[in-house]
Amino acid sequence: MIELIPAIDIINGQCVRLTKGDYNQKTVYGSPLQMAQEFEAIGYQRLHVVDLDGAKSKHIVNSSVLRSLASETRLTIDFGGGIKTDEDIEEAFRCGAAMVTIGSIAVTEPDRFLRWLDKYGADRLILGADVRNGKISINGWKEDSTEDLLPFLKKYIDAGVKNVLCTEISKDGTLAGPAIDLYKQVMDTYPALHLIASGGVSCMDDIKALDAAGIPAVVFGKAIYEGRIDLHKLLLDN
Repeated sequence: MIELIPAIDIINGQCVRLTKGDYNQKTVYGSPLQMAQEFEAIGYQRLHVVDLDGAKSKHIVNSSVLRSLASETRLTIDFGGGIKTDEDIEEAFRCGAAMVTIGSIAVTEPDRFLRWLDKYGADRLILGADVRNGKISINGWKEDSTEDLLPFLKKYIDAGVKNVLCTEISKDGTLAGPAIDLYKQVMDTYPALHLIASGGVSCMDDIKALDAAGIPAVVFGKAIYEGRIDLHKLLLDN
C-alpha cells in the first residue's frame, strides 16, 4: 500500500502550485491551514510542505505558516525550501516540522548535509533529489548541477540516508502523469530505499500505477486542487 502525502506549496503565505517549477506559472489556491485541516479531517496523516519563497530566497521565509500548520493540526509535516544553514534547520524543527527535506545543500555542501544526518538522524531527514535531464537541480530549480541521479543517491544511501523525495521537474505541475520508469529505475537499484515520488500525478490511476510499480510513497498536489482526485475515495481505495 503506497503512502499518500498531500502537498502544500507556499508563496506569500498562500497555497499555490507552479508548473515545472516556474514562478511565472503560478496558480493560487488559498489558505494553507484550511487545506491542511481538510486533509486531516478526511483522514490523511502526512503533509509535504514547501516554502517556495524560501527556496528562491535561500533561507526559510514562511516559518509562521509552518508553525500554524503544526500547532493547529496533528499532521506529520515534512518541510523543505530554503534550508541552507544550521539556523534554518533548527527553525524548521522548532516551528513543528517532524522531518525536513534537504536538496541543494546535499549538492553544494555535502559535509554540512552529512553533519545534519548525523545530528538529527536518518528518520528526520529526507534527501531531496530534483531531476531535470538526468541531473540534480538546486536552488529552487533555478540551477542544474553536474550530479547524476543514481550516483548522487548512492553516495548518501551509503552514508545512511533512508528517505528520498524524487521529483521529475519536467512533470511537476503538468498533470501529465508521473515518471514511473525513473522511479522504477531508482527502486530497482536501491530496493530498500523509502522513495517518495513527486511530479505529474493527474488522477487516482496514476497513484495506482505507482503503487503497482512498487513505489513506497507519493506526493501530489495540483491534482487535488484541480479537482481531479477524490481524496475520500483515494484513501478508501488505498
